[in-house]
Amino acid sequence: MKKINLPTKITICRIILAVVLIFGLIILYLLDEFKVISIASIGNIALTDGINPPTINWIMIIVFVVFAIASLTDTLDGYLARKNNEVTDLGKFLDPIADKMLVNSVMIFLALNFVSLSDDVKFPFFCVIIMVVRDLVVDGLRFLAAQKQVVIAANVFGKVKTITQMFAILIVLLNGFPFSYFDYNWPMYLHISDWLCYIATFFSVLSGIIYVKQNINVLGGENNE
Repeated sequence: MKKINLPTKITICRIILAVVLIFGLIILYLLDEFKVISIASIGNIALTDGINPPTINWIMIIVFVVFAIASLTDTLDGYLARKNNEVTDLGKFLDPIADKMLVNSVMIFLALNFVSLSDDVKFPFFCVIIMVVRDLVVDGLRFLAAQKQVVIAANVFGKVKTITQMFAILIVLLNGFPFSYFDYNWPMYLHISDWLCYIATFFSVLSGIIYVKQNINVLGGENNE
């Protein structure tokens, strides 16, 4: 058995972080340990015109930091693999799994709004459904390809999808901050955090279509070589 290289080890660490994050959120939810604080009280921000300052969760700050670190490893492992010419089939297989474990679990948690971050700022549930269904289609395609000894690696569109998802999640974790200050003067349908989620959904669907189109021969019983 070949020795696991550093980029793949980093990918495995991202999977571990995702598992810890998932179980941590579940436990904290069951214990009802989510505490809401005012962002204005942290930065000593004075708001006028009767505007209520955005609120944020102490726990969500911790989740934000852990999620941000895990997201950075997604860039790091790919960079090291290409730089050191250590791109492997195992790495290609584990990388999208790590991304989906991390991203989809947190998106679902935020869409269900377990922690009552806000009545307005949460991940739109229909966006999560679309992205999860897209992932199921792509994963099914990868499974069929794997049976024919073909590895479907993440392409640039898949990476853009992941980056936009991660950025949208980070903003929702902070209850829309810092964009929430602009949102107060705009209609609800123009909230920046929502549009970030819509953009992530667009790239998710686009990348899914491209994956299917580029590997349609896998469905036809031919190898993709």
